[in-house]
Amino acid sequence: MRSFSRRELLRWASLACGGGWLARYHAMAAPARGRSKIRDIKVMMLQGPRTYTLVKIESDAGIFGIGEAYGSPGVGVKEQVLALKPALVGQDPLEIDRIFVGLGTRTDGSAHALMRAVSGLEMALWDLAGKTLGLPAATLLGGRFRERVRMYDHAAPRDMLSPASCREWAEKVRANPAGFTAHKFGFPHTDPKTDPGRDLANRQLSTRELMRIRQGFENCRQAIGWDHDIMVHCHWEYDLRTAIQLAEAVEPIRPLWLEDCMLVAYSESWPRLVAASRVPICTGENWMRRAEALPFVTSHGCDILHPDLRNSGGFLETRRMADLADLYGLPMANHNTGSLINTMATVQWAASIRDYIACETVLGRGDWMDQVILLDTPPIREGFIRVPDQPGLGLTLNPGVVKAHLAPGETYWG
Repeated sequence: MRSFSRRELLRWASLACGGGWLARYHAMAAPARGRSKIRDIKVMMLQGPRTYTLVKIESDAGIFGIGEAYGSPGVGVKEQVLALKPALVGQDPLEIDRIFVGLGTRTDGSAHALMRAVSGLEMALWDLAGKTLGLPAATLLGGRFRERVRMYDHAAPRDMLSPASCREWAEKVRANPAGFTAHKFGFPHTDPKTDPGRDLANRQLSTRELMRIRQGFENCRQAIGWDHDIMVHCHWEYDLRTAIQLAEAVEPIRPLWLEDCMLVAYSESWPRLVAASRVPICTGENWMRRAEALPFVTSHGCDILHPDLRNSGGFLETRRMADLADLYGLPMANHNTGSLINTMATVQWAASIRDYIACETVLGRGDWMDQVILLDTPPIREGFIRVPDQPGLGLTLNPGVVKAHLAPGETYWG
């Protein structure tokens, strides 16, 4: 049997990424091409626990699409969306791939604010395309593999080292009407004043911390049982050896994954971690475009890809990332600290991905954030969101709720 070079494999991978399903989209869009142009682009920001940047693209056919660019930290994102407006007005809104690529090398080597702005615009274009063609975004992306998408929250015990506190947490989780069955949270650190092994400047965990982490997560597992999943959250904090020790510490509770435990950028330490850990390694929320995911996939630097649509270029670029991962048998999940707009967009995207695990959310607490769009029932039920059948993203803003929670200085689609 012939062996193939790395270059040949990567070339075929690039051809596979976005080939069939994108051709089908172009075929569906062909009859409507050239019939409308982008007329205007508007932005407004909501204020809640974070800021949320909503983007609206209007066509001269009287149809509009809505997306969400990154919010907190969102310095400069709104300004970048508006700065890109002259380049988009007058273009055919169905030419999504060409518009994205047409921004040129700016989307290959840009600052984060620009990529986050582009992601929100691209998302709004898919909503507009779906409304123009009368089809849900998931259908335009190749069709659904599932009718509902699993969500995970950030619920955590007040004190992981207290079995009573963990039991209280488990009772609260089970009583939540949203019905979450997957929970991601981190762990407290020791105080350097009382733990001589704790150094705030290094990338290590002390022996005391590792023992507490193991005990704390075992308490959580004992309280919640095995019908709920737990993800262990980090914030790019640790060196390789410490990440391996952390994976060993939490292995007994069988986490769904260990997330972002080392520096964001790819290095050979990532495949070393994957090889050493029996806990699945997850990362990717800061990736911009599939090029940043490429070495993680081809060099086995993670087990689960975890991009955020608001960072990674939107639907098309992230779908190409998923197609690449699929060739290596790697599943997808999604980071998402956005509003209900980005959440519903991610649900449409996730429905079109065969090997998919779960999407993060900050929703499901029963407050105004669950009411940003018009719904007959709460958005999250039994820990899932059902994929809408309506065209585009399948959502309609709730004007009263949006207007009541505009960020300071904002006006409704001002």
